[in-house]
Amino acid sequence: MEGGSVETIDRITIHENPYFIKYGVVHYSVANIPRAVPRTSTFVLTNVTIPYAIDIANKVYKKTLLENKLFLNGLNIYYDNVTYKAVADAHGFKYVEPVEVLK
Repeated sequence: MEGGSVETIDRITIHENPYFIKYGVVHYSVANIPRAVPRTSTFVLTNVTIPYAIDIANKVYKKTLLENKLFLNGLNIYYDNVTYKAVADAHGFKYVEPVEVLK
């Protein structure tokens, strides 16, 4: 299962049978819960992402990347350089430190 938030959740549940017990712990793993409250989840997502968009808009993108580790960690490819180690390793490409290519 991809994208799990808890190590011991190994399956998706549904509303008709929403939980299971594993290792004596009750697990709830109904997928895509935000769809049940689309308006609220949209507001939450917007409130979290707007500050990042404003940061990018107010600065040159290189400056944003170099000053904000969250953005820098999200950089996968910069021109012909693979700047995310897991992507480079998975596809057999040379990894380049993001800070090096942004200088």
